Amino acid sequence: MTVVWVVVAIAVTLFAAWAYFTAQRLDRLHTRLDRSREALQAALDRRAAVVAAVVPQLRERARAIEEVRLDARDVDSRLELERTFAADLVALTDEVLAAPEVRRELQDAQTRVFLALRFYNEAVSDTRDLRLRPLVRVLRLGGTAALPEYAALEELELN
Repeated sequence: MTVVWVVVAIAVTLFAAWAYFTAQRLDRLHTRLDRSREALQAALDRRAAVVAAVVPQLRERARAIEEVRLDARDVDSRLELERTFAADLVALTDEVLAAPEVRRELQDAQTRVFLALRFYNEAVSDTRDLRLRPLVRVLRLGGTAALPEYAALEELELN
């Protein structure tokens, strides 16, 4: 009879250890997700600042977009503003981008945005992979954190 209790105790201990380490991993993934969202926020803000500096017609709009923060529960509101802003920028591209240094600055800012977006989406993918596992969901190891959503932006055509 004691052998059964020892086996049960070992099984419970192993299960508790698995749950603990999985919760720890999930916490690290959420931290990584927060950092990548902050990096994406910084890249988007930098691109808006570059546009505000070189395109006087879009200066006020760029500053207004910079005020909208990327929130863990609402990433899409900022990205929707970025999409419409990018469409307006592309419409003005020919007249604004005559100078090669302006084109280079915008291209650099654009590259940073897409690198940050790639890192963010990788963090979302890793976090969702772990959070959506059945046992992790049943045990609610994700806590009250929002399930992250993927972000998508179209690349600017700066010809």
